[in-house]
Parts: sequence; structure tokens; C-alpha cells
Amino acid sequence: MFLLTFLSQFDGLTVIKAASSIGAGLAMISGIGAGIGQGFAGGKAADAVGWRPECLGLIIKTMLIGAATAQTCNIFGLIVALLLLFANPLLG
Repeated sequence: MFLLTFLSQFDGLTVIKAASSIGAGLAMISGIGAGIGQGFAGGKAADAVGWRPECLGLIIKTMLIGAATAQTCNIFGLIVALLLLFANPLLG
């Protein structure tokens, strides 16, 4: 109830811009999970190479495919954030 009363003080454009900014910030949080995942994958790959050095090529190839997949999550988050900030369809 308090939130509706508070938001009624502003016009619709201000609320849309504020919500879009918050949404863009939340979209950029996706980089945290991808960064942690890439670090974990790199550590496990180094551990695997230490145990079986003869499989170096296969381990690195698999790790790089996983890192590329994790980077796409970052790129999608960035695209969503940029769309919310600069090409927002709700602003008209």
C-alpha cells in the first residue's frame, strides 16, 4: 500500500525510467555468476592437467567451450541492460 502511495506522486515516465535502471543493474549481476563459474572451471582444468598431463589438449578445449558458454550469459545481460537504458520500448 505504501509503495502505491509513494509511486502515485510521480508521473509514469519517471517510474518507467527508475524501473528500467533497476532492471539494467539486475541484468548486469549476471556477470558475477559467469565470472565465478569461469574461475572454477579454470581451477578444475589446471587440477585435471596436473593429474593427467597427456590429456592437456582435450581438457583445454573443453574448458574453453565452457568459458565461451559462460561469456554468452554476460553478453546477454549486457544487451538487456543496454536495451533497458537506451532503447526502452516503454518510453514511447
